[in-house]
Amino acid sequence: MKRLKEAIVRVINEHKIKDDIVRIKAKILSPEEAIGNPEHNDYPVQKGVERMMQADFNGSYGVAFTDMFGDYEGSFYEIINMELKNNFNRAVFISTINAALNYLGLIDKACHCKDEGPVNCQKKIVGFIKDNFGNPKIFQAGLQPRFVEVLSKEFEFRVTDMDKDNIGKRINGVIIESPENVATNIKWCDLIFATGSTFTNGTFGQFMVNSKPTLFYGVTCSGAVYLLDLKRYCPEGL
Repeated sequence: MKRLKEAIVRVINEHKIKDDIVRIKAKILSPEEAIGNPEHNDYPVQKGVERMMQADFNGSYGVAFTDMFGDYEGSFYEIINMELKNNFNRAVFISTINAALNYLGLIDKACHCKDEGPVNCQKKIVGFIKDNFGNPKIFQAGLQPRFVEVLSKEFEFRVTDMDKDNIGKRINGVIIESPENVATNIKWCDLIFATGSTFTNGTFGQFMVNSKPTLFYGVTCSGAVYLLDLKRYCPEGL
């Protein structure tokens, strides 16, 4: 997170963001506010395992998925300098930098797609990976059911998730594995496909491996991938 803080400070200085005109309001979104009414009902935000926090930066928004959620209000500089000691603080920080970079026009797709968006996103992922990475063995970190459904049919595929209720379940014959298998699966794969929520739970560093590519997905990581020059998949974000 140190690199991320240093990067956002450089942007602040370059664009001369003044603390006295910026108040950040971060709030919890309901499942309907977060993703609308998609045709499936198995997304983590619908199960209550996670919630989406939304930060408002002068009328521009940024979001972050997290399993520690609550409302927060403070100055931009208070948030940028807060101690990132838990998932709640990281969610406030990440949603804030997403909102700030959205406000500055440096990123787009900083808010989650809704309604038919997740299925449209699913339809594009196989082609995106084949066009950019060929025919890799894929390790997906974080259960996004729509991706598992299609990627497991087209590629050699493994997936882990932190939700204990998901571990051991099967999708298209693929077993959802424990996070204890992350290191083994990273060694096995050709492509790491990791949820952007790794930036709020503090695990993203283990998925950035010099010897193989990492593709992050979703809206939570929209600002982080820009600041750290990483790759992201999120064609339907708003």
